[in-house]
Amino acid sequence: MQYDIASLLFDAKADLPAELRVQLLEHYLDELGRVIQIDREEFKRYYYAYVYARILQALGAYGFRGFYERKTHFLQSVPFAMKNVRWLLHNVKLPVELPTLMSAFQSMLASDKLNALADEEQKLTVRVFSFSFHQGLPKDETGNGGGFVFDGRSLPNPGREERFKPLTGRDAPVIEYLNQQESVHQFFASVLSLVDGSISSYQQRGFKNLMISFGCTGGQHRSVFLAEQLTKRLRLRAGLEVVLRHVELEKMGR
Repeated sequence: MQYDIASLLFDAKADLPAELRVQLLEHYLDELGRVIQIDREEFKRYYYAYVYARILQALGAYGFRGFYERKTHFLQSVPFAMKNVRWLLHNVKLPVELPTLMSAFQSMLASDKLNALADEEQKLTVRVFSFSFHQGLPKDETGNGGGFVFDGRSLPNPGREERFKPLTGRDAPVIEYLNQQESVHQFFASVLSLVDGSISSYQQRGFKNLMISFGCTGGQHRSVFLAEQLTKRLRLRAGLEVVLRHVELEKMGR
């Protein structure tokens, strides 16, 4: 039972205040006492050992999935887990001495690699994609379910002209062609208005991920151009980590 409540109250991204955790633990014990007979002091005596066990389990999962499987969104939970470890080391005394384990935790708190994750966690990560509607929407790997999807198929299509067919939205002739289209500028201005407002709101509210996708017919010209232009703009803003991916170009090895 200690492990169950520890898993809930010390879930990393829940990031509950320490005082609230204590209140919720006492409430849990009140309700548990209505169901079975328990020794509250005995329960709490070993409770924080289960908290440590839970954090170790979670950190192992975050590290394996993030560092080894390269699913970087798992690493976003590491700074929260380390914050919990820091609180435990300063506020909790276990009923048995575990010097090797405590030394390992101290080393983790001093790790430059893990502390760098905490620095990154302060930033809003904006992932910008180009894609083909024929191939489906890009997958959101952050667990947020997606974000903005802008349809560039209403814009003039360079892919219909023979001279542009082997090129992409990153090539100068295509960029020049699209920059000459008033409809492209109007479309992009609307995109910027929506995206700028959301980014400001996300930063104020402490959100960590925003996904922005541009689609067109083939995922080669218009969507690539729009994604490139937005990425250049966003990389001028402070407090952002901007990641750009061209889904169809990656498939073509370009």
